[in-house]
Amino acid sequence: MTCLLLAMWFLSGIVMMYVPFPSLTQQERLAGLAPIDWKQVHGSVQADAVLQQGLDGPVWLHDGAAAAMSGRAIAPVTARQAGGIAAAFGKAPASAVDLIERDQWTVGSGFNRYRPLWKVTLDRPDGLVLYIASTTGTVVLDTIRAERFWNWLGSVPHWIYPTVLRQDQPLWRQVILWTSGASIIGAVSGMWIGVLRMRLRRRYKGGRISPYRGWQRWHHVAGLLGGTLLVAWIVSGWLSVDPNRWFASKGLSDAARAAYAGAGMPPALDWQHVGSTPEAAGARQMRLIWTDSTPLLIFSRPSGQDAILDARSLKPVKLEPRRLIRAAHRLVPDARMEAADWLTKSDAYWYEAKGSVELPVLRIRFADMNDSWVYISPRTGEVLRDMDARRRLYRWLFDGLHRWDFDVLIRQRPLWDIWMWVWLIVGAIISVSGIVIGMRRLGRPTDRRMSGIGRACVIRAIWSPIAPEQNTPSQPTDNA
Repeated sequence: MTCLLLAMWFLSGIVMMYVPFPSLTQQERLAGLAPIDWKQVHGSVQADAVLQQGLDGPVWLHDGAAAAMSGRAIAPVTARQAGGIAAAFGKAPASAVDLIERDQWTVGSGFNRYRPLWKVTLDRPDGLVLYIASTTGTVVLDTIRAERFWNWLGSVPHWIYPTVLRQDQPLWRQVILWTSGASIIGAVSGMWIGVLRMRLRRRYKGGRISPYRGWQRWHHVAGLLGGTLLVAWIVSGWLSVDPNRWFASKGLSDAARAAYAGAGMPPALDWQHVGSTPEAAGARQMRLIWTDSTPLLIFSRPSGQDAILDARSLKPVKLEPRRLIRAAHRLVPDARMEAADWLTKSDAYWYEAKGSVELPVLRIRFADMNDSWVYISPRTGEVLRDMDARRRLYRWLFDGLHRWDFDVLIRQRPLWDIWMWVWLIVGAIISVSGIVIGMRRLGRPTDRRMSGIGRACVIRAIWSPIAPEQNTPSQPTDNA
């Protein structure tokens, strides 16, 4: 059973290298939206909300709810409206519209505030399916046929992610903990037996270090070469669900974030004036944020180049790093600021394995009891990431050992790809050979009169990852 799980994890891991689980990126979201019609915008700016063009005009989105310019909540989206939204977003007519609570691709808890969801299939060659929030009318996920197919061979088996299990988060977490834990025990015991059967000095016939032949030799040698990495990989997968909440972190408090922002009364805006600025032209989304008591308007476009205006003067703003450093003291008020670094390239914690991150960025380290680090955008002053010592350790124990996203590898592709293929193939050999050995053992007839101790020995031989052909090490198999 252990080898079956490992084989599934290794082979599905190869697929996951190139086909991630379906998600809607910010760039995809913006590309599907129409530009904001500033002539229809009126009223006061909504704090902590996003302005974007809806089906019937601009709307404010906040925490899974939508409000029209009048301030009234938008009624739940109908099937006809969902079809129209999806058709405009995906540039194709809708062929099917279904109201669902969840399915394989929307089982995660991040979609809870948008449920139920409209699942809209578009008449396109790539089989595009869009999921529309019934509460806001916004597209929250897109998937294409090829992506769904490969995920059935990748993320779904790798994460043990069938909908019926994953919708029960506590149960799913326990399944991952126990299956990974059993695999760790199996791998460690197999490694120990493999080391005991290895001979480096008084070698077996022909100078071999292994007494086995055929599949057993493959299993033994591959286990000796990759066993340590295999155990580290399984342990890191076990840590992915944070057993006993060892790596749980509260992060920055809401009070500290509020003190850093220094929010006041939202400014009164002349929307026609806002819409006439170069920064607002063609914008798909706009939001108001506060940084050190300064209100800022952030305009987002599909190109990824956000424009920023001072909300009071409607002029471009440039935040001074020294000002941000002074304001950052309020994020961890009772601690000494240990260092403030201006990063022009990624570090071990501010990076993306695939894609890019905002650079330059301001990294501030505090000498508090949690050893907190904060990454701040110099363009907007937003806190992009905060990490304490626990989360940084988790980065190495999970991301580092499970994804191998070390800078020397991910920045020099295809070096990372070559390493991952070699490592995953070695792991697949270990697990598949173990399956073959186990199946052969199960297929052998046994004496019905065998004692209880004898049966226990057979069972141990079946489960042992590298069971030898003979009963004693003193009589090794010498055939090639």
